[in-house]
Amino acid sequence: MQLSKAEEQLMQYLWKLNRAFMKDLIEAYDEPKPAATTIATLLKRMTDKGFVAYNLYGNSREYYPLVKKKDYFSKHVNGLIKNFFNDSASQFASFFTSSTDLTKQELEELKRLIEEEIKKK
Repeated sequence: MQLSKAEEQLMQYLWKLNRAFMKDLIEAYDEPKPAATTIATLLKRMTDKGFVAYNLYGNSREYYPLVKKKDYFSKHVNGLIKNFFNDSASQFASFFTSSTDLTKQELEELKRLIEEEIKKK
């Protein structure tokens, strides 16, 4: 299942805070802050989708992520590679390195990371 753009933005704040009450999440937004009802609706949908859970303290809910940011991002990158690059990581890498404004230093760092992964395997 996937998050909408608004849900993804809220999830980013929740990943950053790790655990948060609704007031904490609203506070994380820039001005103009979203309405509490908007955040409540997003949290309900995200809970229903299995991305978020909460602990109940009286009438207050402390929300926390059920999905790790790394896992969510990894799933999306793999879907991107499958859907847009014919399931070819090398086509994705070619596009990524040639169609972005990476500096020579950033490319060298990518090369180093790839070489480390090769050594591990």
